[in-house]
Amino acid sequence: MLTHPLFRRGFLGGSAGLLAAGRALAQVPAPMPFGAAPPPPPGPAPAPPGGAQPMIDVDHAQTDPIRIALPGFGPSPQAAEMIEVITADLTNCGLFRPIDPAAFVGTPDAPGGPPNFQNWKAIGTQALVTGAVSDAGGGQTRVEFRLWDVLTGQQLQGTAYTSPNVRRIAHIIADVIYERMLGEKGYFDTRIVYVAATGPRGRQTKRLAIMDQDAANNRVLTDGSWLVLTPRFNPVRDEIAFMSYASNRPRVYLFDLGTGHQSTLGEFEGMSFAPRFSPDGGSCILSATRGGGSDIFVVDIASRAKHQLTSSGSIDTSPCFSPDGSQIVFNSDRDGDQQLYVMSGTGGDAKRISFGHAQYATPVWSPRGDLIAFTRFAGPSSNFAIGVMHPDGTGERILSESFSVEGPTFAPNGRVLMFWRETRTLDEYGHGYSSRLVSIDITGFNERQVVTPTDASDPAWSPLNA
Repeated sequence: MLTHPLFRRGFLGGSAGLLAAGRALAQVPAPMPFGAAPPPPPGPAPAPPGGAQPMIDVDHAQTDPIRIALPGFGPSPQAAEMIEVITADLTNCGLFRPIDPAAFVGTPDAPGGPPNFQNWKAIGTQALVTGAVSDAGGGQTRVEFRLWDVLTGQQLQGTAYTSPNVRRIAHIIADVIYERMLGEKGYFDTRIVYVAATGPRGRQTKRLAIMDQDAANNRVLTDGSWLVLTPRFNPVRDEIAFMSYASNRPRVYLFDLGTGHQSTLGEFEGMSFAPRFSPDGGSCILSATRGGGSDIFVVDIASRAKHQLTSSGSIDTSPCFSPDGSQIVFNSDRDGDQQLYVMSGTGGDAKRISFGHAQYATPVWSPRGDLIAFTRFAGPSSNFAIGVMHPDGTGERILSESFSVEGPTFAPNGRVLMFWRETRTLDEYGHGYSSRLVSIDITGFNERQVVTPTDASDPAWSPLNA
């Protein structure tokens, strides 16, 4: 059994309660390409006369979702799949309410011309999507789509995409709709990397896995020969940092998603863990053990040169840069209990920001820079909780509370969090647990489970796909 104090809840920056080391990371074949990226859309359509912006406030959309109609892009299977994906994206975010096609009035509108707005107003439509799908040859699909503000009769967007990846075009269209209607960037054209677990608790096989944010295209990246934890996306390259027990030596590894190549990140006398990339993707911040404690280091990815940032004599871990790289949030027991601290991006004096009667762990900075999400545990008789606070420690709010929740990660627009929840799942002998991924709006609105083929933990959200 591992008895190092770092195996207390949250100090490894992710999964807790580890009881056994794994066996060896196997090289995996290069993953299939994610798909050719469609060309970037042109600039937005001109604003309506008078400069009015046809957007709806996000807070209003939470209580009164935008009624949007998606009458279809044609009779082909590709067209049907695209409408299904767009509808699911908009529905799952909780800010749109797609109208049941059974309520549509009149004959379908011609794809290229203006719609009959009166027919759409009659059923309470606020936004309308029209378009057409055609075969562009060579395995390519061409999609033309238009977004309309039904109340003003204005076209908000008109764009064409050509790509072999129909699902990805659908996610990009959903992002455009989200941004044009709500004034914020979308997050649908993204991926999630996580730890997929199979087997009984305490003896699980854990593999790195990756999927689209809607849980499609799920595939494993490692074969389970070694225990893996806390995968994190590089913000600018198709690369993941994670902790592995390869050769029974816990260390941080890099995984190239394009080639499948894996390599260690830095050499440390003890274990290295809890990695996160810098905002520019050129370095990685992590923790490394020293006796009964751990310090925070920054490792340059190109040269593997390392720079030590803390030496408190305590357990300093789970570091995360602010979006501009000027500050770092981490958790430490330097004041006797596990709390959150913020220090300069180059190290130095740290300021404590958490003061609740609880232990805090796994802090992560919002891409917007306005919030820090965390895991909180108030004691043996209490539940775990996922919460957010401002970088100065004010405004602490709990978003979700349960028997066991942990490891928040932000969508690239800072609007949604994902984390993992463990629940008791009794088997025929009266014991057992299951862990699943969960998403929630930063206001605590629209909590929903993300379906995965196996138990899942340690999610990390990618940036928008390039």
